[in-house]
Amino acid sequence: MAKQETATIDTICNSVLSYYPEAKVDIIRKAHEFAEKNHRGQNRSSGDPYIIHPTEVAQTLAELKLDIPSVITGLLHDTVEDTSATLEQIEKDFGKDIAELVDGVTKLSKITFKTSEEKQAENFRKMILAMSKDIRVILVKLADRLNNMRTLEHLAPHKQKNIAQETLDIYAPIANRLGISWMKLELEDLCLRYLHPDAYYKLAQKVAKKKREREKHIEDVTSILEEKLKEYDIHASVAGRAKHFYSIYKKMERRSLDFDQVHDIIAFRIIVDNITECYKALGVIHATYKPVPGRFKDYIAMPKANGYQSLHTTVIGPGGERIEIQIRTQEMHQVAEAGIAAHWKYKEGKFDSRSRENVEWVHRLLEWNKDLADPNEFLETVKIDLFAEDVFVFTPTGEVKELSHGATPLDFAYAVHTDVGNRCVGAKVNGTIVPLKHHLKSGDTVEVITSPTQTPSKDWLKIAKSSRAKAKIRAFIKTQERERAKDLGKDLLEKALRPYERTLAKLDRSGDLIKAAQQLHCRTPEELYIALGYGRSLPEHALEHLIPKDELDVHKSKTAKPEEESFLKRVFASARKRSVSQNAIIVSNLEDVLIRFARCCNPVPGDNIVGFITRGRGVTVHTSTCTKGIDSDVERRVEVRWNLQEKGNIQRIVRIRVLSQDEPGLLALMSQTISACGVNIASANIRTTKDRKAIALFEVHVMDTGQLYKTMSALEAKKGVISVERVRS
Repeated sequence: MAKQETATIDTICNSVLSYYPEAKVDIIRKAHEFAEKNHRGQNRSSGDPYIIHPTEVAQTLAELKLDIPSVITGLLHDTVEDTSATLEQIEKDFGKDIAELVDGVTKLSKITFKTSEEKQAENFRKMILAMSKDIRVILVKLADRLNNMRTLEHLAPHKQKNIAQETLDIYAPIANRLGISWMKLELEDLCLRYLHPDAYYKLAQKVAKKKREREKHIEDVTSILEEKLKEYDIHASVAGRAKHFYSIYKKMERRSLDFDQVHDIIAFRIIVDNITECYKALGVIHATYKPVPGRFKDYIAMPKANGYQSLHTTVIGPGGERIEIQIRTQEMHQVAEAGIAAHWKYKEGKFDSRSRENVEWVHRLLEWNKDLADPNEFLETVKIDLFAEDVFVFTPTGEVKELSHGATPLDFAYAVHTDVGNRCVGAKVNGTIVPLKHHLKSGDTVEVITSPTQTPSKDWLKIAKSSRAKAKIRAFIKTQERERAKDLGKDLLEKALRPYERTLAKLDRSGDLIKAAQQLHCRTPEELYIALGYGRSLPEHALEHLIPKDELDVHKSKTAKPEEESFLKRVFASARKRSVSQNAIIVSNLEDVLIRFARCCNPVPGDNIVGFITRGRGVTVHTSTCTKGIDSDVERRVEVRWNLQEKGNIQRIVRIRVLSQDEPGLLALMSQTISACGVNIASANIRTTKDRKAIALFEVHVMDTGQLYKTMSALEAKKGVISVERVRS
């Protein structure tokens, strides 16, 4: 669906009346007046009056043919968050239904979070929860995000990248899950434009250059297909179009191709009258052109989770060019374009029965992740579900289990039951024993092999693909780690108490132990033991609340060695001075702590970061999205931030992978480009491939993400360079 002209209240009302002639649009006009009044004086980053944004959002919802409450929510969605309007006021003027929808879309602005990432993740959890109660919440949110992406050029570059990445990670996959393909495709193309601008504009230029040649090819193939289908009395409409930029870019990246080597950038769609003719048309196509083996998919017999149905095939067309063809009925086409909205009964404000099952994944997603206390972990596991393409496998009794693409026997075991997953040692697939890392395919029959002595390990997190399996494995490991930390902390405190002739049992009976725990911000003695075991607190701190001060002073005076103490004080004092001035990281509530950067994600100033206490190794710093950080127990987490005073002195090594053509002088050009950005190359590793490509891995010193992205963009703009990416591990 193409971007419309600037929306007005009249265009919104006309759009609603086009599919709902008896709609009472006066209430839509009233909502527009309410929004205009409350947003008066507010402007967007472009300088335009703010009211343009909610008006555009409402227009998109009307184009999706949603009900009147959804359209009104589009107009009011920012009033509670950004103006003095309240939910009570909205409920009074527009009813409870609309007030609940507006609340579902409104961010959690009145709660204090430790980090912006935690706030973002918790906002997303709230949205998913509201979405499970009423799917219209996410449809409004998608329309909101689409308009924000369409006007992203008015924001600062770092904000553009953050919003585009979030859109690519979350909102485009949600649009895909709901089957709204036009929105998913537009969001992906807009994300590419801001995340990889040089690649985007280079691709746009190359696609434009071949426009005339492409149109001629589409015209020729379309006429051939129409003629062949007519011969067999199949009434069909045939259309061809170039693939979207993002799908071409991903194909180039995935297969290490240059644009000129991507031959199947045109897709053809055949729309017929009924399902029988879908298969007849497929037979005609395969009789006319040679099909490419392994490229046929029947999504009619086995629809995608979002309700999408079509036959997909790839054939060798005229001139030896590959052609991708989709065959579907008119009804399937409507569902493919509008997705869940195709089944929306706008008069009744609900879905018909065919579409309800399309949102079952939302309820599954909440059920599987309801025990996750950490909002970042919730966000990470949800991303896995959003990107999932489905695989259908069978239990030995013939029951069908729906799993994500790339699923392993471990995912299947956890889909059966948590205990089966925890005890899984292997599996039989179609009667043959396979390892846990084996990838399942649709149609496989899977039998799980268990052992009563088996327990999950951290290695399983690399094998499991589904959010359910990962969540259950993490939960088991974290429970084990907490138990070990509790035992260690208890042991440390017992030893610290011995010189004072106290025991934990006595202090517990007297109530002194729980008082001390609460003074150290722990709710129970068990939480205190865990804090001690993880190193978040020290036994000396606990003693200060458990032993009278005079008794502590007497013990210290007996055990202190004046000369040694004086020497250590001098050493620590100088170390403290050095650490404050030279340390790249500031750790909240901890001083003189050893800092190390995680190799798995290699943080750079400008990255959002989080710290984890590691006993014996100080604080390990990860990026906030690093999966290894998410796998760690939240009890070990500490707030960390970059030391901005030392920004100019911080140099971090980052790895950049450049895929290019294997051409003379290109390596020298890359080196010059990196140096011109003020970046020093620590090492370079280059290898060539059989199809005349070169893969260069550079280790470079950068000051922050700004310098890194500038360098990557400069490389991406060079002729002969196919893609540039930051290597995380």
